[in-house]
Formats: sequence, C-alpha cells, structure tokens
Amino acid sequence: MKLQPIDLAAVKTYPIAERRNKVSLERDFAAAVTPGMTVADLLAAMPNQLGAENLNAAINAVVTARRKGKPVVIAIGGHVIKCGLQPVLKALIDADVVTAVAMNGSASIHDYEISLIGETSEDVGAVLHCGTFGMAEETGRDINRALKAGVAAGLGYGEALGRFIVENRNPHAGASLLAACHAKGIPATVHVAMGTDIIHQHPEADGAVLGQATFTDFRLFASVVATLGDGGVFINIGSAVIMPEVFLKALSIAQNMGFHVDHFTTANFDMQQHYRPLQNVVKRPTAGDSRGLAITGHHEIMIPLLAAGILDKIASRRD
Repeated sequence: MKLQPIDLAAVKTYPIAERRNKVSLERDFAAAVTPGMTVADLLAAMPNQLGAENLNAAINAVVTARRKGKPVVIAIGGHVIKCGLQPVLKALIDADVVTAVAMNGSASIHDYEISLIGETSEDVGAVLHCGTFGMAEETGRDINRALKAGVAAGLGYGEALGRFIVENRNPHAGASLLAACHAKGIPATVHVAMGTDIIHQHPEADGAVLGQATFTDFRLFASVVATLGDGGVFINIGSAVIMPEVFLKALSIAQNMGFHVDHFTTANFDMQQHYRPLQNVVKRPTAGDSRGLAITGHHEIMIPLLAAGILDKIASRRD
C-alpha cells in the first residue's frame, strides 16, 4: 500500500485562552534596563526565568538565612582564587554573611601564594617538561611547616595555614581568605586528595601530617554541615569533584548521627554544570523538603553579582 500525505482537515484545535503557558509577559519578562540602576534594581529587572530566577533565589536564601541566624557556607575550587575573587568573598566574610569556608587543596595553595608574593598560578605547560612545575621552594616549605606545627597543636589544615599567614606577617595577608577566617574566628577547612597538590611534591611533605590535618578539617566540616537544617545555605563554587564529594559524606554523617538536616538551600555556581555538583550538591541532598539551585556562568562575573545582590539587599532591609 502506497501511503499518501495525511489530510489535516480532521485535526482538532482549541482556543489559545485555554492553553497553559510557561512564559508570561506580566509574570516573567524582564523590566526595562535604565542608566543609574542599583544592583537591586538590576536584579529585580531580570526576567523571572531560568538562571536569573535561580540567582535571585540564591540571593534571597542567603539573606533570609542570615536574618534567621542560620549558617551560610561556601565551598570553592582553586579557579575561584585564580580569578581574583578573594576581595569579593572577604567582603561577605567581613559582613557576617559567610559563616564558614571550605576549599580544596589547590585553593589553599593559591591563597597562600597570594598572601606571600601577591601572585600565583604558574604556566604549567611551559615548565612541566623541564621538571620545575610545582617546585617553588617557599610554597612547599612554608605550607608543610605550617601544617606540621598546626597538627602538633591539634589544628586542622585551614586553621593552621590561616594562623601561619597571620603570624608570619605575609606581606599580602589582607588578601587571604584563610587569614580572614582566622581573624574572624570562623571555620575554614581544606580538603585534600593526596598527590593532587604541588606541596605534596616537596621534600618536607609528610603524608601523616597532611592526612591528619585534612581529616581534622573533614570532621570540622561535618559539624558545620550538621547545622544547615531549617534555613541554612550551602554554596559550591567551581569545585567539580572534591567539594561535592566531601559535602555528600559530611551530610551523610550528620544524618546518621541524628541531626536530620533538611529545609535548607544548596547552590552550585560554575562555568558549566558537572555530574558530581549536580548530583551531590543540587539534587541528592535536597531530595526532601530542601531546594537545589544551579547557576551557570563565569566566576569572575557571577560571584561579584551574587555578592553585590546579597549586600545590597541586606543594606536595603536595614534602611
């Protein structure tokens, strides 16, 4: 049988007024952008959709959390530091918005080098094959010595290094997140995978010290995560593997020990959304009565916008 083009005369239609639509001019469209807008005005003018909706939701969750006295925890990867965002994140620490900071090993190294020489991030491709990649004397020596002294005093990695930066009077200590956390007295934890960081190559590296320092921080981080229930916020920025995995295990410990962390908000900020942050930050932890948000964009654009929105909204509420 030879098929013929179907006759559309029998197709049934219905009035567009009866259709349910996902986009509304009144509800979802952007407002006009005008000269001289405040940050709050700009954010309010964004369309109530997709990434803009999630960004505003993250801002509102942070402001609400702090108003209720609930924690706001940020976890970061090394690229966040290399983008020069310490002053932005430090402003949130100084304003009592961020109550705990967690990072992977590379972030702590970049933070330390910035505090020491005001620069960081070598050209790996240019030096890898001549054998000098990661072999800067001061970086490996200082951080490993700081950790040895810290572990002997019962400290974790983050507190040990933050204290060292301050006590050593590093020339650019004012730019360090770890130093800011030390000065503020808030938890700063560093989570290391052995063999992933340049300080593990150094002659003074001690696996037992590194393991103890980061394990102490993992336990401290689990205590932080246990307080997130009923309105707290956890934000992962630019860590595709380490921090999402550490967060999931810390959350499991908290739930196992009866803290029942629920009714909180998570957000993942990254240039592209990866499997582990989506599963271990945005989806799995919020499967109950919590909310997970994914915001895609360059850190150097999105994080200042996030911080400005938070600080502007807090200031406007005080007025």
